[in-house]
Amino acid sequence: MSFKQPWKPDLSKPWVREAKHWIRVGDDKVRCLLCYKRCPIADGGFGACGVRYNSGGTLYTLVYGLLTAANLDPIEKKPLMHFQPGSYVFSISTAGCNFMCAFCQNWMISQSRRHEIFGEYVPPEKLIEMAKANKADGISYTYNEPTIFYEYMLDVAKLAKKEGLFNTIVTNGYMTIEALDELAPYLDAATVDFKAGGNKEFYRKFMGVYDPDPTFDTLLEMKRKGIFIEITNLVVPKYGDNEEDISKLARWIVENLGPEVPFHLLRFYPHFKLTDVPPTPIETLEKLAKVAKNEGLHYVYIGNVPGHPLEHTYCPGCGNLVIKRFGFDIVEWNLDDDNRCPNCGFKLNIVGKFRKRSLPVY
Repeated sequence: MSFKQPWKPDLSKPWVREAKHWIRVGDDKVRCLLCYKRCPIADGGFGACGVRYNSGGTLYTLVYGLLTAANLDPIEKKPLMHFQPGSYVFSISTAGCNFMCAFCQNWMISQSRRHEIFGEYVPPEKLIEMAKANKADGISYTYNEPTIFYEYMLDVAKLAKKEGLFNTIVTNGYMTIEALDELAPYLDAATVDFKAGGNKEFYRKFMGVYDPDPTFDTLLEMKRKGIFIEITNLVVPKYGDNEEDISKLARWIVENLGPEVPFHLLRFYPHFKLTDVPPTPIETLEKLAKVAKNEGLHYVYIGNVPGHPLEHTYCPGCGNLVIKRFGFDIVEWNLDDDNRCPNCGFKLNIVGKFRKRSLPVY
């Protein structure tokens, strides 16, 4: 799939670089191999992401370091509840996305593409300086789909590792195995986002994605490479709240990744083109949480509902409340230094020691 436009980008700009992971399939035609859409792109055309451009048989990225956001976030916002709890991440994004979700909450950046690309250029070395100046513990590639700014992410991640910072990604999981192979040595944790339990009809109708199945291949490869995984699922009322879909997804996680993988059911709020659908009823989230729990998942959370009891972490061994949260803030930590429950000794699937923040983050 490619998109022809009369507008031609200025290839001399510092944020335009030759892309990684593509092949030439004709005199001037290329095929991008970065995500599972594997777009064939004619000369003068763009990939589905709208930020990868073919000029004369060479594929370029148009968003190398062209940032649309750079913020210091609590890691729980990603959400990563079980990786380096209490830490801060320097979160970055560009324009563009390989999905076209009708409900995207960050649509102003994710759906900006081709001639609408915008941002501020920040070289990788400068970004690391900014992260350290803000006392970040790691870098998070997020807000839009980070796969589409892969080249920049890879260069930043390498520098981050050298400076003692960890790397996390919030992704739709559509990155190809060959691209993941190159990134994996520098990637510590991933939040992989599903919508509607991976329902194929939903993906086709509301997201511009023909088949969500490659996401499962990416997850399996992440597990093989030792990347810490948490999984989210957006619950959209009426269109994406089917119990059978959630049950099937939860069962797959248990059987293929393990019951200890944290699973987050996220409340939908109307955004972008799907403003006629109300927020997800909390009762629906609670019902689906029971479904996921019944499939054997140890850690099931409800997100986007501050103050809900399923923001907290309960010991899988005895049911004791061991981590109490409000929003993105940890207000009680009841685990020992080895992340074991003080009541029964069960060791929870948590990477890193709790870092107490000096100020709450709501």
